[in-house]
Amino acid sequence: MPRRLIKRLEEGIIAFLLVAMTLLVFVDVVLRFGFNTGLIWAQELTLHIAAWLVLFGASYCLKVGAHIGVDVFVKLLPPGPRRRVGLLAVALCLAYCGLLIYGAWGYLATIFRIGIPMEDLPVPLWLAHGMLLVGFALLALRCLELLWKLAKGRIDTILLRDEAAMALFETREKRHGERAERSERPERDEQ
Repeated sequence: MPRRLIKRLEEGIIAFLLVAMTLLVFVDVVLRFGFNTGLIWAQELTLHIAAWLVLFGASYCLKVGAHIGVDVFVKLLPPGPRRRVGLLAVALCLAYCGLLIYGAWGYLATIFRIGIPMEDLPVPLWLAHGMLLVGFALLALRCLELLWKLAKGRIDTILLRDEAAMALFETREKRHGERAERSERPERDEQ
């Protein structure tokens, strides 16, 4: 139950951010071109919503295997070495997340101490940019989940979106004019 709730919460936040950004841009465009006015703060808020969307989305995409990667050589390896390469890749991702969390913490502490507000909105900049810390912490948690699954042998590689397999499946489906069997569809399960 909690996993389903967390999944729905993540999807809900991502959907909300996407809808909010789209509506904000739409309203601003209508105001600018229809009424020769606009929202001064719309561009800054849109930029920050997009950043939040990317940082939330990166973690979620790692969870559902939607990241694109070059794994042609890794797929050729036997399961043992493939797992070790996966462990190395996840360890490197964790190091990257650690560096960015450390840098984000220092950056946010500095702008908090100085008290810099956003340019067009009366919101502290550290609050708007706080998603850097949250986003990379979420990404690190996803990497830790992958590391655990790889270490326990529940998976033998990092699940990535296989664009080529999906394209071949769709081409075959269109060519034959029929729905391909579900078993032929490329895997995209959650990790």
